[in-house]
Amino acid sequence: MLDKLQKVEEHFAEVEARLSDPSVIADVEKFTALTREHATLEPLIKKIREYKKILAQIDEDKNLLETSADEDLKILAAEELTDLKKSKAALDAELPIMLLPKDPNDYKNVVMEIRSGVGGEEAALFAGELFRMYTRYAERQGWHIDIVYSNATSIGGFKEIFFTVEGAGAFSKLKYESGTHRVQRVPVTESGGRIHTSAVTVAVMPEAEEVDVVINPADLRIDTYCASGAGGQYVNRTETAIRITHLPTGIVVQCQDEKSQLKNKEKAMRVLRARVKDLAVREQNASIAADRKSQVGSGDRSEKIRTYNFPQGRVTDHRIKLTLYRIEEILNGELDEFIAALITADQTKKLSA
Repeated sequence: MLDKLQKVEEHFAEVEARLSDPSVIADVEKFTALTREHATLEPLIKKIREYKKILAQIDEDKNLLETSADEDLKILAAEELTDLKKSKAALDAELPIMLLPKDPNDYKNVVMEIRSGVGGEEAALFAGELFRMYTRYAERQGWHIDIVYSNATSIGGFKEIFFTVEGAGAFSKLKYESGTHRVQRVPVTESGGRIHTSAVTVAVMPEAEEVDVVINPADLRIDTYCASGAGGQYVNRTETAIRITHLPTGIVVQCQDEKSQLKNKEKAMRVLRARVKDLAVREQNASIAADRKSQVGSGDRSEKIRTYNFPQGRVTDHRIKLTLYRIEEILNGELDEFIAALITADQTKKLSA
């Protein structure tokens, strides 16, 4: 591991040197990427330096125990050595995790899609509850949510809702939410008192920058139409809503939440870039089965990841076999325990691999 740590330190020194290079400073894209890499490496570098300092002190104390004639000094060195070995053991466990390759998308904003599945109106209601859950979780993290498109039902649910999440580390935590979420309860729309199972799919995608995905304007069909729903005169009389079709993939994105056609187009393009990139990544991952097996959850939208059982008040994450009996708090945005456990499980699998 010491060889790996030395290489990281050398690379960090190179990054620092390049950040002082006038030609790099003049290139905004390169300078931004290097600044981000520097910030990512800095916590690891601090741990490496702490680890090396501990190793040096351990050697010094061992030498004192072997060569010193001062018994009081030897007692102090032995006590310090015990503490140093505990600190070293903690870093021996922590550093391999910190050395794992970072997901380059972790720092990015997120595009999320929630769609009701099996269960009709009940599934749509639960889609609305999941959206509120993620909204409240985002508020706790200090993130910002912006709705791009929603298809609401008459009783307060959503057939589908697309939105962006902006904030530090948004993708690093929300990426584990991709998949099928099941709900088991007596539906609001059911008077017979029977427990039904409904399903909602969640897709979580890192927002793609223009440099990540190059979309040829000739590959787009852009339609404008009058937005529907409440919102003032512009809704019915002005064609502010946008529908963009990406012809090569058939992906369709709509946006009608803004009063400005230009703003709707900008928001729709953000989602389109993310979906085009997501499609390419999923196609690539489908051919790398071993890599997908080494991760917690494949991100496959058909994979059942979590069940919310109202009669028993429990929520179970099937990937890590974790059940919490706090359904109300979880649906109120308290997702930290699940997400922390998923991150730990993911790191453990990657270390094993």
